Order: sequence, then C-alpha cells, then structure tokens
Amino acid sequence: MPTLDPDIPDHYLFPCALFANRQPHVVNTILGSCISVCLYDTKLKVGGINHFMLPFWNGDGLASPKYGNIAVQKLMERMVALGSSKPNIIAKVFGGANQMQSSLSVGERNREIAMEQLELVNIKVVAESTGGFKGRKIQFHTGTGEVLMKFLVSQDSNKVPELDHVDNLIRNKAI
Repeated sequence: MPTLDPDIPDHYLFPCALFANRQPHVVNTILGSCISVCLYDTKLKVGGINHFMLPFWNGDGLASPKYGNIAVQKLMERMVALGSSKPNIIAKVFGGANQMQSSLSVGERNREIAMEQLELVNIKVVAESTGGFKGRKIQFHTGTGEVLMKFLVSQDSNKVPELDHVDNLIRNKAI
C-alpha cells in the first residue's frame, strides 16, 4: 500500500490506544471487528485516531480506550486539548468486520457505539467503511485528514484480492 507522505513520521496505533498530535503523522493500524474513529479539525489541520476493541465500558475496572464509549470521549478530549473546536471537527469511521461470521457481531456493535458517541457530541461523519467480512488496513494522515484503506485477505483464504479491492482510496475533502 503506498504511503500518504513518506516525509512525515509514521506511528503504528495498537489496539486499545489513541493518538493525536499537533505535528502531522501518518498513523497506521489494522482492524478486524475493532473500530477506528479518525477525527480531523478542518481549521487547525490537526487530527487524531483511536482503535477500540469492544463497544461499551460497563463501569467495572479501568475506563480504558479498549471500549468505544471511552475511546471516542478520550479522543475528543485530546483534540480539544490541542485547541480544536467541536464545530470544526469531522469524523471518518473504519472497521467493524464480522470476520467470524457469527450472529453475535462485535463489529456491528462497535460501529453502533462509535456512531452514537459521535452523534452525542455533534460530530459529522463524512466517510465510513465498516462491516463486511474482511479486515482493513488504514493509514491516516493527521495533517490533512486523508485516509488510505485496503481490505485484507482472510487467513483461511488462498485467494488474492482483486486490484480494485487492494488500493481503495478514501479521500473525502468535502466538508
């Protein structure tokens, strides 16, 4: 997968984490049933991203970004700490695959909580690639808000994805 900008530092985002910085970075992560919410401030030109595994923290134990309701809230707090104003922030949402093809779709529940949390804080979702049965690899450029995405080949499949499935480019600059 081509990189968004080879001259900007890379950061790999692990599950249960988030990243936001004033300096532009290209943030890479791999998603299955997990969700990443990419937030971008169109005025300040700064962005942040989370990677959460489960939809909702029930109040027991540590309130960590492992949970969607905590991850979206903490990412918003980080963006505001960087000087962002909510009316200037847009969102892009990725992941939520049902890779196990089970009736208990953690991926769909993760997507639902992400959308609910963004709606609660009045953040507009301008791009989304969620659901289905394949994982995704994304690269998020925090300085431009651009995202590159490709679908991943299933581990139990010998089939190589078609070219149009490998290099799906999501560039949504319209606000």
